[in-house]
Amino acid sequence: MASMVENARDTSVEALRARRLEELQQQMQEQAMQQLATEEQNRQETEVQASLDRMMRSVLTPDARSRLARIALVDPNRANSLKAYIAQQHDAGQLSSVVTDQQLKTLLASQSKSRSNASIRRI
Repeated sequence: MASMVENARDTSVEALRARRLEELQQQMQEQAMQQLATEEQNRQETEVQASLDRMMRSVLTPDARSRLARIALVDPNRANSLKAYIAQQHDAGQLSSVVTDQQLKTLLASQSKSRSNASIRRI
């Protein structure tokens, strides 16, 4: 009788172990899939950024590239939006030549006007 109880207990323990092992394997597989997806997304973002950087080398003068690099140090989002805007203008054929530092300053000023028009009301 005691041996039957031990066999039943052993069987249920083995079933629990097998189920837990299966759960752990499934969790590991899900984590691996998430990591692969994250790595793929990072790779795509890196490719897009590299493509934009290559375009900026051909579209901007060295001084303008230098200014854009300094902007990226201070405000990366603004630099990325400028790069995207310049790439869009270039692809649309609206840039007739390379963008000089002065033209980049003008672009910056035109984008900053919307920010500077904000008013502050004191109560």
